[in-house]
Amino acid sequence: MHDASVSLRGSVSMMNENTLVFYALLAMLAPLVGAVLAGLGHHWIGRRGAHGVTILGVGVSVLCSCQLARAFLVSTHSVINTTVYHWLTVGSLHFQVGLWVDALTVIMMLVVTGVSLLVHIYSMGYMADDDGYARFFSYMSLFTFAMLTLVLANNGLQLFFGWEGVGVVSYLLISFWYEKPTAAAGGFKAFIVNRVGDLGFLLGLAACLGLFGSLDYHVWFQSVALPLSAIMQVPFVGPVPSMDVICLLLFIGAMGKSAQVPLHVWLPESMEGPTPISALIHAATMVTAGVYMVSRLSPLFETSPLTLSVMMVIGATGALFLGLVGVVQNDIKRVVAYSTLSQLGYMIAATGASAYGAGIFHLVTHACFKALLFLGAGSVIMAMHHEQDMTKMGGLQKHLPVTYVTFLIGSLSLAAVPPFAGFFSKDSIIDAVNLSVLPGSGYTSFCLTVGAFVTALYTFRALFMTFWGRSLSRDAVPHESPRTVLIPLIILSVPAVILGALLVHAFFSIQSHVSMTLAQSHRTIEVTQHLHAQTHSILTMIFESFKHLPVLLSFLGMGVAWYAYVKAPHIPAYCARRFYAVYQILCDKYGFDRFYNWLFVRQGMALSQYLSETVDQRWIDHRMVLGVARCVRYLGGLLRLTQTGLVYHYTAYMGIGVLLCIAYGVLWAV
Repeated sequence: MHDASVSLRGSVSMMNENTLVFYALLAMLAPLVGAVLAGLGHHWIGRRGAHGVTILGVGVSVLCSCQLARAFLVSTHSVINTTVYHWLTVGSLHFQVGLWVDALTVIMMLVVTGVSLLVHIYSMGYMADDDGYARFFSYMSLFTFAMLTLVLANNGLQLFFGWEGVGVVSYLLISFWYEKPTAAAGGFKAFIVNRVGDLGFLLGLAACLGLFGSLDYHVWFQSVALPLSAIMQVPFVGPVPSMDVICLLLFIGAMGKSAQVPLHVWLPESMEGPTPISALIHAATMVTAGVYMVSRLSPLFETSPLTLSVMMVIGATGALFLGLVGVVQNDIKRVVAYSTLSQLGYMIAATGASAYGAGIFHLVTHACFKALLFLGAGSVIMAMHHEQDMTKMGGLQKHLPVTYVTFLIGSLSLAAVPPFAGFFSKDSIIDAVNLSVLPGSGYTSFCLTVGAFVTALYTFRALFMTFWGRSLSRDAVPHESPRTVLIPLIILSVPAVILGALLVHAFFSIQSHVSMTLAQSHRTIEVTQHLHAQTHSILTMIFESFKHLPVLLSFLGMGVAWYAYVKAPHIPAYCARRFYAVYQILCDKYGFDRFYNWLFVRQGMALSQYLSETVDQRWIDHRMVLGVARCVRYLGGLLRLTQTGLVYHYTAYMGIGVLLCIAYGVLWAV
């Protein structure tokens, strides 16, 4: 390790210190080695070798993450901040590759590597007949490396490298079936929309560099601990506190990666990629990068109440209104996709309420049950011979018993039914928002509470349409998926049940390592104390939850879904006719795609056509390039008239020339 400078708070020996750094580096680089071997050497190692080396690499990352968890979650280690390699020095600025390891980092590493390993195993069965088998595993392992680079970064430059890395690899994965037009378009759309958010993120990092003179986290955190009164001049706005500008720009980046309104339009379209990618990218890793970034930089965001209010309002809007769109979707993967948008809104709203622990807690539980739902949807799609329309399903419960039970567990956790994992994290978010006094907290509380009903409605609507009801006539009888598909489902169903109860104290205890790695502002401490008091007894929390409005609304949503799609299946069609305008608005997804298509695609094409036909062809080519040629040709034609071949003409030209020279000399002399 070149030029490593390590600072560790806590009593730890140098040997143990270096060992932990080694584990962190190995966890980050092992998937990269697997990706390179599978991508460049698949002709020699074959299909089995491709999935073998990538699974081995991610498995090593899982083991290293577990070792780090022992040190940072079980023992008393606080933070390791180490510089691994000095990349560039410009004056007083130093750019380096480094590691920041603490409890928050380790939790995110466990989520990323754990879900990635299960998705790799699942893909052995799901992608078995695909021609791009090795390429797929290489991309997935490369994505895991980029995500771990983002998580382990100790400076803004490395954070941006990992941030852009997951964006590029996600494009490759979403458009993996590039011969399929919708998949290619979905990948391109995801790439472009993320670039919009990344522009704001890059400007935010540049503003941090200008204000703090460094891109290192520890410099940022030390600087914001002091009173800051810096002002920035914003065009068309005027003087604005620098921290408001920085935090808003950074949050724009989070909006792109975590698919927040109005930069959410890419995520539903990305469902055109293979289902394992939906579980890996859209359940546990890439879409949660924005939530992780905001939580990691929580000391910065706590200095900007304006940004916190904006995050609450935007998160709450997505949680409710994007969840409503999921109620009218018939594609099973798109239902789960819109549920992801809704749950990401809950996480962002939690960070806006300074409940970073609750947001990360929901990130962890959501990773388990949402990956379970995506992989369960993939199992259904395999059984239905790649049919995704739920209106063509029904009665699959008896044909896919394991898939049904695991999908049911994921649905109960997503609907926040006690005592499943999603209940503890989602209920904590709503409690934290109710405690907030920032502007927009009332609107946020309303949206998140009503969102509990909407979540249960679209979740169990998908369950009943897929597995219940009468079986439709089919050419072939559906059958259960292979073991490589079912084993990850069974494994994920366990944390979807018990993880919330196991971790609720770890996230909200005042002395917990997780709480101590987040911002220690007055708002954050007050929220943590409140949640710790609310979750003091798990059994009491479960029993009292049946008196809470969000839980009652969840049960109401489940009941409405059962009645509308099992007991009286004619009701949905009646409601669609009765409330046709609302139904069309939801089917149109509030017109975001049409508006963006008109504003950017059509106007961009019109501008391109104008520049091509008018500016380029008519002005530049016809008038400038060809115009100069025509002018030269015309002048040449005039001069050619003087070439007569007669001696007296040439003599006259010479005389005229001599007279002009004499006249010029006389005038110059005068």
